[in-house]
Amino acid sequence: MRKTPEAGQPGLPCTPTTPTAPFCAQAPAGAAAMELGNISQPVYGPGPEAPGSSVPGLVGMVHGFLRLVQPNTLPVELIADFGQPQNEEAIREQVQELLLYELGFLVCMAIGLLFIILVPLVGCCFCCCRCCGNCGGRMYQKQGRQMGCWRRALWASVLLVSALLLAGDVCAFVSNTRFSQAVCGSFPNINDTLDNVRTYLASIPQQINFIIDSSDVPLGYANRSLQEIGPNLGGMIILGIRSSTDGALGSLQSLLQGMETLAATFSSVTNTRSHLEELQSSYRQRLASLGDGLNQTLRRCGRPCGSVSLDSLAFSANFSTIPSVEEQLEALGDVSGSNIADDLKKVNSTLDTTPAKVQEQSQDVVTKTQDQLGLIRQEIRSLQEQLPLLDVEGNVGAFVGNATSVLEESREPIINLDGLRWSVCVLLCCMVLLVVLCNVVGLLLGPLGLKESMLPTERSSLSNAGGNFFMAGVGFSFIFSWLLMLLVLITFVLGGNVYMLICESWRSQQLFQLLDTPGLIPGFNLSELLGQEGGTANFSEMYRQCQRDAALWQTLHLDQSVSLDKLLNITQYTEEISMAFEKMNITLSPISLLSQSQRDLLLNASRAAQPPDFTLTLEQLDQNVTQGSLLDLAAELEQLADKAGTDVKEDLKVGARKLKELDKEMQMSFSRLLQSLQENINLVQSRAAQLEAQTKAALDKASKTQEFLERETANIIKNETWAFLEELLDFFETYISWAKSRLTGDVARCKPIAQTLDNVEAITCDYILDSLNAFWFSLGWCTLFLLPSIILAVRLAKFYRRMDIADVYRNEALEMPPTFNFYKIPRPSTRH
Repeated sequence: MRKTPEAGQPGLPCTPTTPTAPFCAQAPAGAAAMELGNISQPVYGPGPEAPGSSVPGLVGMVHGFLRLVQPNTLPVELIADFGQPQNEEAIREQVQELLLYELGFLVCMAIGLLFIILVPLVGCCFCCCRCCGNCGGRMYQKQGRQMGCWRRALWASVLLVSALLLAGDVCAFVSNTRFSQAVCGSFPNINDTLDNVRTYLASIPQQINFIIDSSDVPLGYANRSLQEIGPNLGGMIILGIRSSTDGALGSLQSLLQGMETLAATFSSVTNTRSHLEELQSSYRQRLASLGDGLNQTLRRCGRPCGSVSLDSLAFSANFSTIPSVEEQLEALGDVSGSNIADDLKKVNSTLDTTPAKVQEQSQDVVTKTQDQLGLIRQEIRSLQEQLPLLDVEGNVGAFVGNATSVLEESREPIINLDGLRWSVCVLLCCMVLLVVLCNVVGLLLGPLGLKESMLPTERSSLSNAGGNFFMAGVGFSFIFSWLLMLLVLITFVLGGNVYMLICESWRSQQLFQLLDTPGLIPGFNLSELLGQEGGTANFSEMYRQCQRDAALWQTLHLDQSVSLDKLLNITQYTEEISMAFEKMNITLSPISLLSQSQRDLLLNASRAAQPPDFTLTLEQLDQNVTQGSLLDLAAELEQLADKAGTDVKEDLKVGARKLKELDKEMQMSFSRLLQSLQENINLVQSRAAQLEAQTKAALDKASKTQEFLERETANIIKNETWAFLEELLDFFETYISWAKSRLTGDVARCKPIAQTLDNVEAITCDYILDSLNAFWFSLGWCTLFLLPSIILAVRLAKFYRRMDIADVYRNEALEMPPTFNFYKIPRPSTRH
């Protein structure tokens, strides 16, 4: 069970910014910045390759025609209920609804069947009538003024119809070739798509292994922390103790340093006093000797020198009266001679040995914890066998393998069958092309061999051949049109229905609703395929989520059947680790800042170190060294030398010169010492005034720190131990949280599955069905235009074929047979 420091406990938290906290600066940041890496996603192959030929405009026309034929939406409920055990009335209603849904196709089928039946029948009747000389079979053409206009109009109409037939036939050829390309290319396209599925399935165990292998990162962090528990946990304990001791140690060390400085200053005062006394004794003798010589000279000078006074040659201050500071030096010397500084250094030495003590006293706990880390590693490794994603990968992989084998087995038969289909379709397209060629040849030969001035019975062979080509095209049209319509009808019913049922409903998402119906496809159960026994997998929702590249865990809602909290539950091991740390007992050497005798010594020294009264001394220091100015006395003697006689004149000058030299020498000797003495006196007075208060403050802080250590050292060790444990277990909490987020958010992102379905839809609809539908649409286009081609070609052939009976119309007298009455009203007559 994990614990945290109780409220009110004085254990101080670690802060990463503390430079003296070796573990605090690492462990919290280590758990937070532990780099577990990102799950790499597999690289998939390109999408399906489209057939080489393309007729996008024709495909758009086919789609528009199919939507016109079948404007109704897919009856999902009707198809889902169809085939279920129901009564006869319900079945009858379903059949009626299904027929109503297929009404457009039924109408087209009826029209096609009528075409298949009627066109050969009409062709047969037409041939019989022509053979009997009826229906234009009589080789006679009535002449008129507008025959040329009619001929040109029919010629242009046949040309237009032939162009339309040729365009449709070209589209049929292209669509037929595109369909074969789509069928042949669908196998490598499907294989590439299945390869992507296999790549996706193979990535699932790899990604799971990556997550499991990533557990070595927190285990490694935790193991290194345990191996370095001495510097880590010991550093945390040292930080907790130093937070209270550093202030007291700093105050005591500052106090000792201040006392040493004060003792040095007192010693400097004593040394300066002794030096001044020596100098004063030396210069007093010289001043006395100089004064005796000047007295003799002044007596010899007589009355002019009687006013000169030599009192200035005496010292104004007595340096032997400077107060002694031996007592202060003795008290401060006792502090310096004590072992207080060494004892304070021992405190730091004791703290420095803490990591080694922690390392030594925690060996059993480290061993037990490392054993639990091994069990945690085994528990995480066993996760691979418990995750349902691997079952999904196995089931779907088997399904893909079966699909691949079935595809390979049916590849050669399908390609061979498609080759036969392609040949039949090409043959039928060639029939249309044959009709077009007959029309085109007739359109070329007829005008080339026709002369306006010639009678129909006298038309050239070239013109007659053109007419015969028209009639040959008509014959071919009657012979093959019903076969064309039969092929169009079959492919229209199959391709159009499949396109509307699958492709259109796929794009409108209605097909997914149909696939969600259980039992619709015999032997296919999506839930069982995905390893969800008793589950109801929703194909529509799965497809939408996979399009958003959701993880398979979210798509399949695996959290409803499997709990990651249970799979990734390592609480039993962390509790064992916590119990081991709870039994760990770390004891440190006692820490004592000051003994009672040391406290008394410091306190007595601070009181005894108060300086004596230096008031009189400072007043003397502000005066001249001598009672008068030696320079003034020298100037006075120089003035007297000018007035005195020659016998003392030189002596006075010599005395004045000696005074100047002695004054200069004394100034150089005494000024520096006097200044130093004054500064030292001021310094000891200022420092000694603060010493007692500083001593009391340092001793109070040391007392409080000593009380705190005696009371809270055990709590500090306990709190820092639990803080170390928290940081240790944070590695696993971070890993568990990361593993859950990766399993539910990154492992097996199923966009490739949606892309696979889209690829299958593209192969089926965009390549195969669009090509098939374009083919029957093009061939149907040609078949329908064969009817006007028949009519127009029959009418136009009359204008180019050579007639057996001539119809002559002229303005002059007409040539009549002998059997007619010459006196009747003139009329056109025939001539054989």
